[in-house]
Amino acid sequence: MIDHDRLFKELITTFFIEFIELFFPQVLAYLEPSTVEFLNQEIFTDVIEGDEYETDIIAKVRFRQQEAFFLIHIENQSYKERIFERRMFRYFALLHGKYGLPVYPIAILSYDNPRIKQSNTYRVDFPDKTVLDFNFEVIQLNQLNWRDFLQKENPVASALMAKMKIAYKDRPKVKSECLRMLATLRLNRAKMKVISGFVDTYLKLSGEEEKIFQETIAQFEPAKKEAVMEIVTSWQLQGREEGREEGRQEGRQEGRQEGKLELVKRLLNRKIGSMTPEVSERLSQLSTTQLEDLGEALLDFTSLEDLLAWLDRLEG
Repeated sequence: MIDHDRLFKELITTFFIEFIELFFPQVLAYLEPSTVEFLNQEIFTDVIEGDEYETDIIAKVRFRQQEAFFLIHIENQSYKERIFERRMFRYFALLHGKYGLPVYPIAILSYDNPRIKQSNTYRVDFPDKTVLDFNFEVIQLNQLNWRDFLQKENPVASALMAKMKIAYKDRPKVKSECLRMLATLRLNRAKMKVISGFVDTYLKLSGEEEKIFQETIAQFEPAKKEAVMEIVTSWQLQGREEGREEGRQEGRQEGRQEGKLELVKRLLNRKIGSMTPEVSERLSQLSTTQLEDLGEALLDFTSLEDLLAWLDRLEG
């Protein structure tokens, strides 16, 4: 499963100022970039719903040319939530109450569906007055067109295009454009890895799409083509290493399985004598958990019939 919160947190904390510049240039005009400090996550318990939540990103920043500070709270939401507006308000109240600072709340909605526009308001009304009218900023990626960000020389744009509204036929082109943009930014290797990993996670291509992707980047100008191919090669090397690690893990698991099977067979031979090849074959089909259960059950066996009856019950 994809760890959406980790990927978005890594992207935004690495490129925090670029994120604010891309979506909230009006905020960048009054915050002091050199004062950004990321605070620890806060835990919120919803006693009504019986759930526990953690805030995603809390940044403490100073107003430009002032000694006063404020918080920017950024929450990534990877699934549609019925009472999300209320949760955003509760986060606001928690943070404002604890730190005594103004809070600028932002929600990033990264789910693919539904595409219904998310409300950004939480209100508490009475017939005679409005007690609360809380609102927050919403970046709903499935409502943004990736083409609108093609000319943005911004690392966050090059990553988030992979999660925007994309026609299925455009997936290979979007991936190639994400990397083309990345190649123009001249970031260090660590920062490039954050973006390229984000793009590759969210734009996994089929065999046919991969062919179109390769044909597209082959048409880039030489310098950008070389930079993009270096990224693609790093993906391939990482994929092979992950494949080898999966193979090693499978090998270790198979080794443990074989060890347990041999131990159970030795114990059975002591308890009930030698077994026929057919019975040995049935034992080899047991899972690790089933072998562990058999290891306990065989202590009560006195004959081959006891083993066969146990296997029949398991398979029946």
